[in-house]
Amino acid sequence: MDWMNKEFIEKILKDGANPTHDQIEEILEKSYRREKLSHLEIARLLNASEEEQFEKIYEIAGKIKKEIYGRRVVTFAPIYVSDYCVNNCTYCGYRRDNKFSRKKLSIDNVREEALVLESLGHKRLAFESGEDPVNLPIEYFLDCLKAIYESSDIRRINVNIAATTKENYRKLHDAEIGTYILFQETYHEETFNEVHPRSLKGNYQYHLEAFDRAQQAGIDDVGGGVLFGLYDYKFEVMGLILHNDHLEKRYGVGFHTISVPRLKKAEGMDLDDFPYLVNDEEFMHIVAILRLAVPYGGLILSTRETREMRENLIMRGVSQISAGSNTGVGGYKEEKLAKELGHHKEVPQFELSDERTVLEVVEDMIDDDLIPSFCTACYRCGRTGDRFMRLAKSGQIGNVCEPNALMTLMEFLDDYADERLREKGKKFIMNAIEDIKNPDIRKLAKEKVEKIDKEGARDLFL
Repeated sequence: MDWMNKEFIEKILKDGANPTHDQIEEILEKSYRREKLSHLEIARLLNASEEEQFEKIYEIAGKIKKEIYGRRVVTFAPIYVSDYCVNNCTYCGYRRDNKFSRKKLSIDNVREEALVLESLGHKRLAFESGEDPVNLPIEYFLDCLKAIYESSDIRRINVNIAATTKENYRKLHDAEIGTYILFQETYHEETFNEVHPRSLKGNYQYHLEAFDRAQQAGIDDVGGGVLFGLYDYKFEVMGLILHNDHLEKRYGVGFHTISVPRLKKAEGMDLDDFPYLVNDEEFMHIVAILRLAVPYGGLILSTRETREMRENLIMRGVSQISAGSNTGVGGYKEEKLAKELGHHKEVPQFELSDERTVLEVVEDMIDDDLIPSFCTACYRCGRTGDRFMRLAKSGQIGNVCEPNALMTLMEFLDDYADERLREKGKKFIMNAIEDIKNPDIRKLAKEKVEKIDKEGARDLFL
């Protein structure tokens, strides 16, 4: 625990106050060269205050993201299997004190949700649940994962469940999960204790060391995050950086992804009770600085944010977004029934701001010259953990990311799009293939895309 030091964070933020124009310029030049930024340099970026400095930070962040990952944006959806929860988190609609009829999906219900998500075009899911050791033992989660893999064409499930034991992480590893995701919520210990009263989750140290246990159990892809708005965002960003540094030093690889949810209205809570809410300008600042500080990691943005904010942040560092999301337990089937029969829709865990369908998100990205990606190849080719990072840092990840994104987009268009979008998307794909600089990769990508489209081949990748 010596790597997480509150006094150090407070001191480094104070030392980095009032950065000069020249200091910011030097830091950005260093970042653009992909050189690791010091804690003081990150603190200075967090304390930038001039509009010109902001614009330069955004510009460099966007360039770094595009040069590493190209135009591809990974697309996924969450699947919520239960809202049973023994915790009383003051910011969450699932909190124990909220009185409503709790739900836990049967394994058959889980299969149905997976099939609805597959029918929307998804290939990658984020598995979500409340925490309740009695109603939701690890065996239930393992059965859910098995059912999804066996009954649908979902190719990879990333898992976001409560901090658990090394033994349970080993079971998740054996179940072939993708990334294990856990939000620290806040790195400020006093705030952590305050917002998790009388909760199983309220053990700060146990929660903080969850990724160590996961790594030791063989899970080498882990994803961190905080809920911005619980405490000072500058402190939280530094906490994320220190956590990432600790993982890199001890296990050779830091966060595969960092999620950036912002506190939103939920059942049983009042936003006026939270004095550290993050405004739009601060939020854009957070995302861009994380891209500069952790250039090779994936930055995940959910449908908590508006369409406009999501499109803006994709250009400033975000590389993964959810699409067509429903945060209710069994919400996708409920939503389908609601459309067909006028049934009442499931109450979500928190309010969503971007309610576009998957098809609408895909088309909007194409219009913005971005490549929607449903790719899961790296997980299944063993490009995880330090192997993924070596490929990313060598500059070679783009040689597989964009071609694989184009292949999965062709699959999506053939299987789920109407004739108009299919025709539009195919023209986009062929133009994007011509933009691939490596002639061998370009030729291979074109061959595989045509095989998918003309021969009905599926699940091709580099």
